[in-house]
Amino acid sequence: MAKKKSLFKKLRKASSSLVAEPEAPVDDLILEALAKPKVEQVVAPAIIRKPYIAPEKTYPAVTNVEVNKNDIFGALDMAKQAVIEDAGKREYVGEFYSIDSDEERIATYLFEAKLPGYDGWRWAVTVAKVDEQSAPTICDVVLLPGTKALLAPNWIPYSQRIQPGDLGVGDVVPTAADDERLTQGYAALPEDEELDITQLFEFGLGRARVLSVIGRDAASKRWYEGDRGPKTPIARSAPKPCQSCGFFIPIAGSLRTTFGVCSNAISPEDARVVSFDHGCGAHSEALIKAE
Repeated sequence: MAKKKSLFKKLRKASSSLVAEPEAPVDDLILEALAKPKVEQVVAPAIIRKPYIAPEKTYPAVTNVEVNKNDIFGALDMAKQAVIEDAGKREYVGEFYSIDSDEERIATYLFEAKLPGYDGWRWAVTVAKVDEQSAPTICDVVLLPGTKALLAPNWIPYSQRIQPGDLGVGDVVPTAADDERLTQGYAALPEDEELDITQLFEFGLGRARVLSVIGRDAASKRWYEGDRGPKTPIARSAPKPCQSCGFFIPIAGSLRTTFGVCSNAISPEDARVVSFDHGCGAHSEALIKAE
């Protein structure tokens, strides 16, 4: 009986029968590597963080309530009187708006609300009838928002909402670093700093930022077209312009050729910046001739 060869011996014999191929010369390996196309190094893209810009605010479509003024209950006067009693003052109740009725025995009478702070709201008076023969009765009187009452306006940055006169004691309004009305102090005009070029470099600048051309133009336009310019009624009726008044003090800087400060205590423009061609009735040369 022939002995069977073990699986281990078969595998060992098969592996020993393999002949290794001779290694390639070193020069051939170098040439082969040079012939292969170069793989470009992948550079990770730079991450640039941009400031967040909120999308423009949108609102849902506003649907107006269908106006129905068919007083099927004949209770309009009673409903309005109930609203007046609930509001406390007749002026808080506006005109009759509409009647909203979903059932045969219940109707809601709507009146415009004139309450302070309730713009777009309406008084709602619920009236009910038990049957066709019974008299209408008042169930409830409430305030309801109209279709446009709860829609907030588009958001406006605080810097654009602030108006002259809003700044009070202790309030601080920061100025943006890129405010176009200002420029770096080294760009100041010598006449604005009241120093010549040599002094500017010798002593340094006293302010980090000064008015830019845009800021200067905006200020001069606002002053000239405002209530201290030549187009106001008091200036048109003045005997002479401010530039010939003895109480007129020209301001320093690049705007001194157009504006000055009034120093007449009885003038309505006292201590205010006025234009050269502004004027009032307190002109220094408005003299009374002696008889």
